[in-house]
Amino acid sequence: MKFNQLSDWMEAKVMPIANKLSRQRHLRAIRDTFISLISVTLVGGLAAVLSAAPVTENTTNGFLLAWAGFAEANSLLLTWVNTVTLGAMSLYACIGITHFLSKHYKLDTLMPVLLSVAGFVMLVLDPIELGWAGKSVEISYFDGKGLLAAIAVSIFTTEAYAYMRRHNWGRIKLPDSVPAALNETFASLVPSTIIILVFSAVFAACKAAGTTLPGLIYQVVSPTFKAADSLGFTIVITLLLHVFWFFGIHDAAFAGILGPIRDGNLSVNAAAQLAGEALPFTFTTSFWVYFVIIGGCGSVLALAILLCLSKSKQLKTVGRIGILPAFFGISEPIIFGVPLMLNPVFLIPFLLASTLNGAISFVLISSGLIGKTFAMLSWNMPSVFGAFLSTMDIKAAVLIVALIALDLVVYLPFFKMYEKSLVKMETESESENNG
Repeated sequence: MKFNQLSDWMEAKVMPIANKLSRQRHLRAIRDTFISLISVTLVGGLAAVLSAAPVTENTTNGFLLAWAGFAEANSLLLTWVNTVTLGAMSLYACIGITHFLSKHYKLDTLMPVLLSVAGFVMLVLDPIELGWAGKSVEISYFDGKGLLAAIAVSIFTTEAYAYMRRHNWGRIKLPDSVPAALNETFASLVPSTIIILVFSAVFAACKAAGTTLPGLIYQVVSPTFKAADSLGFTIVITLLLHVFWFFGIHDAAFAGILGPIRDGNLSVNAAAQLAGEALPFTFTTSFWVYFVIIGGCGSVLALAILLCLSKSKQLKTVGRIGILPAFFGISEPIIFGVPLMLNPVFLIPFLLASTLNGAISFVLISSGLIGKTFAMLSWNMPSVFGAFLSTMDIKAAVLIVALIALDLVVYLPFFKMYEKSLVKMETESESENNG
């Protein structure tokens, strides 16, 4: 009865809030942008992996030595590829958010995107020398450190442009004989000028303060980012997302909030890796995908293994169907097939497995016993491979195997309880049919 009351309360109170978050135009634009950037992060991740050959002074393996030689000979190329992909995440995020937000307002996306890029470059790049012979700028905030500035610039640009176009600010009435493209250009002239003037004023203020917009923002919010990169945050956010998932609210609803944190940290780690510096962050996208949710939300890979060995025909069938997707990080066949969602028998292990994975991994990685992540190869790469390739530390793969074993132990008693009830039902059903 208490469980039903909790379920009804979640459906009545929490579900509407989560649905509003998933439909909120700014969060949806951010979410869609980070989903669209997967190919960019993949290429940047590959470049970071190729440049990080796992060799030491005592390495004698011919393949590893050849890999190290290739990385050294092509260091500039690999670093540049990473710099313009994963290392330029803020620029691409600015473009993507403007694009998706403009589509929400049914605007032609070209002009808002151009204005956002102009504002981003003006406020994020730090000009060092702008001479006739050449120009040099500092691009340190092109990576994840500039994400908040990119989000602010893209949202301001699109909202301001949409408002001014909607209210016909400075619209010049031209004859019907004027081509549509030229008419559109004149219609956007005043809004574009105002937006560029605002960016210019902000640039002047930041320059007078001796910093850039992302530098200013980073100084203000750096304590928040440090708090997000903590054991407590990892535990709380893992529990929270799994509670929502258990009651039918997909974790994608919160991607617009978590994406800038996870992907931003990953981008900074990748830049630090290529520069030979210490990696600052533990909580990244690859940490979440490969170490926390092993087999997808609920860490159901371990449960899928148990299901394949089940005495229940129903559970064994679900296991055989769901184990391959779970191996590649897709949990839906198990979650909906068992089912786990709204199934009180599995509430505790569904919440506990991933939370333990995250807590143990965070402690081991942040303490330096296992390398930190600096690459994201694919959301669907099996965790045992993804953990190794994202850290280039073989101990990471060993940890994943150990965590799967731990998840087996967590799920086992609840699986046995549920299996027993289903076997009983199946036996009774067969007896009735035979009778």
